[in-house]
Amino acid sequence: MQLSAKQAEFWNAPFHRWCVKSGATRSGKTWLDYYLIPKRIRACAGREGLILLMGNTKGTLQRNIIEPMQALYGAELVSSIRSDNTARLFGAHVHCLGADTKKHVDRLRGASIQYCYGDEVATWSEDVFAMLKSRLDRPYSRFDGTCNPAHPGHWFKRFLDSDADIFQQTYALDDNPHLDPSVRAALKREYAGTVDFDRYVLGRWVAAEGVIYRQFADAPERFIAPEPQGDDRIRYVWVGIDFGGNGSAHAFSVLGTDAGFHRLWLLDEYYRQEVISPAQLEADFVDFMRGMPSRWRVMGVYADSAEQVLIRGLNAACVDHRLPVEVANARKGRINDRIRFFCRMMSTDRFRVTPRCAHTIEALRTAVWDDRRPGRDVRLDDGSRNVDSLDAMEYAVERAMGEFLT
Repeated sequence: MQLSAKQAEFWNAPFHRWCVKSGATRSGKTWLDYYLIPKRIRACAGREGLILLMGNTKGTLQRNIIEPMQALYGAELVSSIRSDNTARLFGAHVHCLGADTKKHVDRLRGASIQYCYGDEVATWSEDVFAMLKSRLDRPYSRFDGTCNPAHPGHWFKRFLDSDADIFQQTYALDDNPHLDPSVRAALKREYAGTVDFDRYVLGRWVAAEGVIYRQFADAPERFIAPEPQGDDRIRYVWVGIDFGGNGSAHAFSVLGTDAGFHRLWLLDEYYRQEVISPAQLEADFVDFMRGMPSRWRVMGVYADSAEQVLIRGLNAACVDHRLPVEVANARKGRINDRIRFFCRMMSTDRFRVTPRCAHTIEALRTAVWDDRRPGRDVRLDDGSRNVDSLDAMEYAVERAMGEFLT
């Protein structure tokens, strides 16, 4: 095990109640913990109190911590997380819980915790962390945690700046001497021009302020182009639907890509900001779908899952008009994950918009962070800007984002 200077400092740090590494992605924060966790668990032998691993969700904990340790030590020493939210790690009985909502850890109320490891702490519920603090009630109780930086007003940053017994480190991407230079360069390029560069490359707790899609806003002409032809022609498309109401607009978006998923194109749009009947919306959708070129292969149509009645109406219209598509529920994952995906596609020059998508072009150019929500990264959605086209665009490709990032 060859450690960087910062990893060695953390490994050899004297006892502190709280030990936290925050900073950039791929900077070596979590890698060290695959060796640190066994060390801590061995130190727990013969002591009273629970041993606990916590992550944003049980699934991310399994993926980020358990599986890499299984690759190092084998499944006999590191079991997967069982249905009762426990695992066997190096001979010890360990509780493994998600910390995104308070209900997941209510079962620990009243229990003493001698050791807790925390993954992605900045994604946790603040109530969960408050409960954890009260459960680390032994003189030898100890917490190790990692996180990526977020907004400087975030509750966990306030804790790190408090007078608690905390040993903390900040990691930048360049603090990892073992990272391949090509990977380092690629990450810097992918995060360029966004708040994520400061957070995930420089490791800073900075606010998400101003324009969201900075590169697009500064030079929209760089991204606007006619539909590609030849070897780069569009092969697969997805359709996203956002329903209007209370002043918002109905919006459809068509996004597509070539056979190799090299570049993502926003190809066409529909935008109607007026009160219309469900029957009119269904007729507009049928016309929109019929107007798409036959050379495009529709891989999926995804709509805002909050409007099940409208979705059923669209599906009935597809059957009536013999359209070979089915409208499914959009995944509707975290908005900021969707924003980050499009920022990365822009930063790596893999995103284009056709000129006919005027409403979405304006939406991308003017989208801003909401400066009235301190401590949170929230896209402004107060009716002053077109968020509907952005939602439709994101719903369309959300299920395929991983194909572009692999």
